Amino acid sequence: MPLPPAGPDDVLAAVREFVDRIDAFDPDAPSQGELALRLAGQEAELTLRAPVARALVAALRAYHDPRDRGRCEHCNGRRLDDNFLCQDCGRPNGVFGQLLAERAARYTPPAEFPPPPA
Repeated sequence: MPLPPAGPDDVLAAVREFVDRIDAFDPDAPSQGELALRLAGQEAELTLRAPVARALVAALRAYHDPRDRGRCEHCNGRRLDDNFLCQDCGRPNGVFGQLLAERAARYTPPAEFPPPPA
């Protein structure tokens, strides 16, 4: 499932809301610095306190893109399609990819229907 599009307003609002949500738990924590975001002419400068910085790092590291199907065991590429075929080397990946390739190789299309009588 593709991710919904995010415009500059969405990105800035999401980061601002994240910072505010986490910062509310410890507003007196020491500041780690400022985070400046500039997108499509819009700008936001946010203070990152230690708990917010830790939460932001954890959230970014924990994110898993739904399109990420791992690495190809043949070429180590990162572009596996929905059928576990590597878009870099063209080989099926893993046991499931190999099973799909073998099944596809044995496929025979059904016989065609005769044309309808005139």
